Amino acid sequence: MKKKKKLIIGLAILVVLIVVVIGVFLYAKSFLSAETAIRDDWSIETGDLLTSDASLDVSVFEADVEASIPVSRVLPDENEEEGFTYYDEDVQRRLAAAIVKMAKEAEFTMEAPLAILNPFGTGSNGLYLYFDTRRAGNIRYTIHVENADIPDYTQTAYEGGGTRTRHEFQMIGLIAGEENTVTMELLGKRGKVISTSTFTIHMPETMSGYDIILDREDGESQAELSDGLYAMIRVGGHTGYAFFYDNDGVMRYEMVLEGYGLDRILWYEGNMTVCASAYKIAQVNRLGQAVAVYDTGDWELHHDMVLEGDEGRIVALASDATDELNLEDMTIEVDLETGEVKEILDFKDIFSDYYENDASELTATDEFFWLAGQKDWIHLNTIQYLPKDDSVIVSSRETSTIIKIKDIHTDPQIDYLIGDEDYWKGTPYEEYSYAQVGDFTPQYGQHTVEYYEGEGLKEDQYYLMMFDNNYWVNGTRDDYEIEDLPEEVGTVLASDSLKSHVYVYLVDEGEKTFSLAHAFDVPYSSIVSNVTPCGDNLVVNSGTANVFGEYDVNGGLIRQFSYTCELQTYRVMKDDFASFWFIAQ
Repeated sequence: MKKKKKLIIGLAILVVLIVVVIGVFLYAKSFLSAETAIRDDWSIETGDLLTSDASLDVSVFEADVEASIPVSRVLPDENEEEGFTYYDEDVQRRLAAAIVKMAKEAEFTMEAPLAILNPFGTGSNGLYLYFDTRRAGNIRYTIHVENADIPDYTQTAYEGGGTRTRHEFQMIGLIAGEENTVTMELLGKRGKVISTSTFTIHMPETMSGYDIILDREDGESQAELSDGLYAMIRVGGHTGYAFFYDNDGVMRYEMVLEGYGLDRILWYEGNMTVCASAYKIAQVNRLGQAVAVYDTGDWELHHDMVLEGDEGRIVALASDATDELNLEDMTIEVDLETGEVKEILDFKDIFSDYYENDASELTATDEFFWLAGQKDWIHLNTIQYLPKDDSVIVSSRETSTIIKIKDIHTDPQIDYLIGDEDYWKGTPYEEYSYAQVGDFTPQYGQHTVEYYEGEGLKEDQYYLMMFDNNYWVNGTRDDYEIEDLPEEVGTVLASDSLKSHVYVYLVDEGEKTFSLAHAFDVPYSSIVSNVTPCGDNLVVNSGTANVFGEYDVNGGLIRQFSYTCELQTYRVMKDDFASFWFIAQ
């Protein structure tokens, strides 16, 4: 009987374990599919129909909000049809044309402006305002809500530079779900207040349902926070949005995407250039209009993209969506002038010997078992472009290696490999490994490797800054194990005792070496995460720890914010959005 009882208990435990594993597998698969899913519901609550324009297939409604001024919504007539998206140039042109017509229908003043909520479908709490003033100036506005946890928010709207009598801008900062009292001031050339007006508007709730206020905790550093807004991207469970928070942790803008997340904010010809989905890049102007949209076809965007200098081209990390075996091992180029999309690098060709002889498929017993049967053999997660030798620097999480490829448009060749030198020993790529100078633990599982030049450096020297996840895992090279892995390096997805780091390497291409120039500890995050400069400070997101913080240059924490999400948030960046949404402070 005892043996039978033990057998039953053992079987029960086994069944529970199987159920748990299957549950985790299904959850992970669902999470990954949600990352690249395309939004299929753009429906918006409106008030009464005001007018329709058959020539533009656009209708104007009362906005479903309480306000002391008339507020409208402008919607394409097909916005609830299957396959509709706001990230379509024709849709955006029609909306812009309808708004121009509305502006000509009456005289609008600062006291009675033309007000349109989320005019281009790209920012749920953006308010378009248009009006004339008798005297030229700039518009400064202050937003107040009767919530003790939300301080007043003041900005000066950017309208193209200089002072003017005709004003047109997107008001950023209105609080979703609250009655907002907005005071606008017309400022003369010397900043003197010429006139004021006030209106109220009770904003609708966020489309995502995400938190309006983040928990925050001040650190020991006495340095000032930089001006600007933190942009949270690819928040787990809320992909298809980007959330912009102020220094008090209050959401001031909810950007609505077709899917996926921004990856990185690039600036081209004054427009915010971002991933609108895993298959689209969009240029969005200060009013929220997607003035250009680029479809990448079967190329699935992932992790990162950068501009190639001033040439009007983007180089982006991508996967071939038609390849069911290989993941995240290619780069493409998108021409922002012509819209042409083409393959630039296939790392299966560059590392052909490694790919064919060493890289294997993931299995059900690997750390990332939900990718079983696929080859996530290099897992590129960052890209930087260097015009001087037509090269890219990429970060490979799976090999814990920073890779530089030169002459990418003519004859792509490996220039160097930076990381644990032992990893490449005995392979045809050993000769490319730079030598580590100094006694420190090299990076493992790193993200957001960024290139910087510095004063006093030799011609062949520069800095590489990164988020060192300090996490070692490799499920696609079966014949390799690290000997004597340092105890401080993580091998688990979550831990309260381990630390990740901000690392800054000094790279010397002349000597073929790298050394640790600067480092400090940050909360442990095994995967995702980033470090990004902002003014004199650094913004660091520990994605699986669900915190981001702003640090001074010495690594002192100024302020940390905690957030909720499913599993992880990929990146948090910060920008002052000067000459875009705001006039610089």
